[in-house]
Amino acid sequence: MSDRPFDLSGRRALVTQAQDFMGPALCAVFAELGAEVVASDQALVAPDAAEAVVRDAGPIDVLIANLALPAPSTPVVDVDDAEWRHTFAHLVDPLPRLARAAVPGMVARGRGRIVVMGSASALRGMKRCSTYSAARGAQLAWVQAVGVELAPQGIRVNAIAQNFVDNPTYFPPQLQANPKFQERLAREVPLGRLVRAREDALVAAMLAADAIDCFVGQVFPVSGGWVAR
Repeated sequence: MSDRPFDLSGRRALVTQAQDFMGPALCAVFAELGAEVVASDQALVAPDAAEAVVRDAGPIDVLIANLALPAPSTPVVDVDDAEWRHTFAHLVDPLPRLARAAVPGMVARGRGRIVVMGSASALRGMKRCSTYSAARGAQLAWVQAVGVELAPQGIRVNAIAQNFVDNPTYFPPQLQANPKFQERLAREVPLGRLVRAREDALVAAMLAADAIDCFVGQVFPVSGGWVAR
């Protein structure tokens, strides 16, 4: 019996935007748990990019849709069409394209796992975050719909909705060292600290492994209690 918390031996996992957001932690933890990790750093904004990334990866058992960009903080009355489309182009538009490319192979093999690395900003209102929250909310709605559609074909689709998780995109070291951020952390996060990147990646591993096969179209908040659902 493996001593790994979630055994991913024999699984090929594609991690998108692997240099950003949770990508580094996901790649490290999935490899540690036995997966063959295909780490893609390619941007997925171009309409044909997702198909190319999946094609170049070869057969995959697990797709980790790790999508991120610096979050706009524009007041709602100042949000223009360019900001809206830019955010959705990075966070939402790649999802159906990735599915079109990856799902047929999973269906042919009779099983697969898709995990979307999302944001808890879709679950709790935040000022000056309308564009980003809307895009992250669209991700979660997509997961819920696609999850119930693909479950009968052996494909499990779920999402992590995170905030206050240690990652280089949204919580770089210089921000974490700021006393004002430390005060905010103590005030807003019941856990009293950032969720460790490894902890978050292990939740993704749970959703990617065969050991637990009952989650369908579900959204898992990982935020140290900042949002509970």
